[in-house]
Amino acid sequence: VQLQAFGGGLVQTGDSMRLSCAASGGTLDYYAIGWFRQAPGKEREGVSAISSTDDSTYYAESVKGRFTISRDNAKNTVYLQMNSLKPEDTAVYYCAAGYGLILYGLVSPQFYGQWGKGTQVTVSS
Repeated sequence: VQLQAFGGGLVQTGDSMRLSCAASGGTLDYYAIGWFRQAPGKEREGVSAISSTDDSTYYAESVKGRFTISRDNAKNTVYLQMNSLKPEDTAVYYCAAGYGLILYGLVSPQFYGQWGKGTQVTVSS
């Protein structure tokens, strides 16, 4: 399965934005999906993830209460709704898929086998 993340752009502090992760070449039904981000000079960090089994969701503490991950299997797409954006949310955001990956929380990027190209999110102060 190939992934494509899109929906990034430039917004102001407090604005909202929705990122989409669209899959092609296969179904996302059996994939756990994670959203990661990487700011300049920083390591890639897990932002959110959604399981393939029961749609359980997981969030980094820094985004909990502001971001919501969801999936629409009919559209083969996973979304990341980002509200109350802050300048520290500025980063390149990536989505990743892990076939058969069982989640009990956010996991390291190494557990995801498929990655989409990132989309830049910039939040101005």
